[in-house]
Amino acid sequence: MSEKELIKQLKKLPTEAQKEAAVFVEFLSKKYLQPSDETDPSIKKSILKSSFRGIWKDRVDMQDSTKWVRELRKSRFSE
Repeated sequence: MSEKELIKQLKKLPTEAQKEAAVFVEFLSKKYLQPSDETDPSIKKSILKSSFRGIWKDRVDMQDSTKWVRELRKSRFSE
């Protein structure tokens, strides 16, 4: 279907159906035309690109994060 045919068909629809079609087109746009990180600030960035990455790299007590969490839980939850 060409663009002109599509518009002609849309104009034939009742107002409520035209609104529904507009909502569906918006949905498809969001699904298939995803903006890049640089153009849309609402898109969550990868943690690897975050300025917080490595914020605790100099902390000696957190070199082994699994051990650190285990010790933290042990100190707070064991009797």
